[in-house]
Amino acid sequence: MTNLFEEPGLKQITVWARGVYENKEARDVVVAVTEAAALEGKFVQAWENYVDLPDRIYVPVRAYGKISDQEIESKYVYENETPDIVALTEETLVKGVDILAGIKPGAVLVINTKRPAEYLFKFIKKGTENLASIVTVDANSLAKSIITLSGAEGATDASGIGKGMGAALAAAIVKATGIVQFESLLKIVENKNAAKKAFEKAQVVDVKTLVNAG
Repeated sequence: MTNLFEEPGLKQITVWARGVYENKEARDVVVAVTEAAALEGKFVQAWENYVDLPDRIYVPVRAYGKISDQEIESKYVYENETPDIVALTEETLVKGVDILAGIKPGAVLVINTKRPAEYLFKFIKKGTENLASIVTVDANSLAKSIITLSGAEGATDASGIGKGMGAALAAAIVKATGIVQFESLLKIVENKNAAKKAFEKAQVVDVKTLVNAG
């Protein structure tokens, strides 16, 4: 797809989730990271993918975030065509879903999993040529997934941002990319304990080492 906008300073975050059970967590990841960036004076956007909605149980759904030093010109483009960061709320999304479609060179993949990156890398069939690193964190061991309709369709999320395992995934993103200061993220998420533990425990693996090992 041809890019309609050339925005060198723009960072795009795409979070894949399973509908109903995890869509709040996906939303929380992009909202937490973008709100942290807003605290640092950045221009931001965060939203759910209306192509994927309405949610059905276990159906793959997405949430998106954009962060830029400049005003975002592509703010009315409602899908991230060239993500810099992709996160998965659960590991089976590596199978049969084109999670890395359009990623930029140097992109980072963050996965909620107990398994090592070496194992999961075997199931990713497309897009790895532009992937720089895989980050694994067992977010489920640090917090539960919050299931709620609060916050859907743009409504206020009364359940709180980053109360569940989305806080851990957001922390793993920050550890791997430095897209915002970790202290800024802690000001946004409710589950600060999960975020701190995830920041400490997340494992970052260079994809080149996985290719060479394979």
